[in-house]
Amino acid sequence: MVKSQLFSKASMSRDLTPILRRVMQSGTIVALLVLILVFALIRPDVFLSLGNVRNILEQVAILTIIAAAQTVVMVVGDFDLSVGTTATLSGSTTAALMLGGTPVPLSVIIGLAVGTVVGMVNGLLVAYVKLSAFVATLATMTTVGGLSFIVTNGVTLYGLPEEFYWIGQSRPLGIPMPIFFAITVALIVWVVLKFTTLGRRWYAVGGNAEVARLSGINVNGTRFLAFTVAGFASAIGGIILVSRLGSASSAGANSYMLLAIAAVFLGMTIIKSGQANLGGTLVGVGIIGVMNNGLNIVGASTYIQQVLTGLIIIAAVTLSALKKARDA
Repeated sequence: MVKSQLFSKASMSRDLTPILRRVMQSGTIVALLVLILVFALIRPDVFLSLGNVRNILEQVAILTIIAAAQTVVMVVGDFDLSVGTTATLSGSTTAALMLGGTPVPLSVIIGLAVGTVVGMVNGLLVAYVKLSAFVATLATMTTVGGLSFIVTNGVTLYGLPEEFYWIGQSRPLGIPMPIFFAITVALIVWVVLKFTTLGRRWYAVGGNAEVARLSGINVNGTRFLAFTVAGFASAIGGIILVSRLGSASSAGANSYMLLAIAAVFLGMTIIKSGQANLGGTLVGVGIIGVMNNGLNIVGASTYIQQVLTGLIIIAAVTLSALKKARDA
């Protein structure tokens, strides 16, 4: 009788395991759907309006770009604390150059180059100098943040050329331009990760760097390129933000770093190995965007939003850790 009960419990446990695994995999998506449902029930007249949906997409466009940059780095097993300050410096540099008389196209190119160089420095420090990603990007974040203050002289830069505003304020077909940029960046990153040799190398290095090296992959070069791409993508986000706001400040995009990390960790709960993946990151971005928009609609304090964002990061990291432990 006892053996029968034990066998029954073990069998039930085996039956429930796939269900629990599926719940953990789809939990992030369910959370997004629940958030949408809750705010739709509270304020259906506002939250479900076409204008508000367009507003949510526009608000998360820049986060999508910077989170995509963070995803690339986390795919190779690292992370980048400097994506926010890199975006800020790139945008501030672009604005300062334009105010100094540099043509808009050249200013944008230089701004993109600045972000790319920061990414290259990160890659050099992590891949070749062998500093930990935390130490290297923390140092870069601090340095780049200081450079942003120097570029802006600690004041907000405004009065930018009118032709620059089309990047962040134009609305082709009634859709804000940042949304088009976000879709383009997300599609490029998705294609690279899913269908190219480079993407497979990034995943291989993130899965096991030593095995990847023995397989003939240039591990150092692969990690270096991931940080470089992240710096370039962060620069795109920073320049679009400056155009959208019509001004540049010394800390304009800094807050995006934590939001990007939260989005990526939320996405890492979706696949079985707990690796960073762009599809999951986009779901994480959606959760953050819907939550912030819904809280604004119901009149919640920005401090509450900060608390909830912190709790989301804790929950995401915990779920990712549990998933890795279960799949190990």
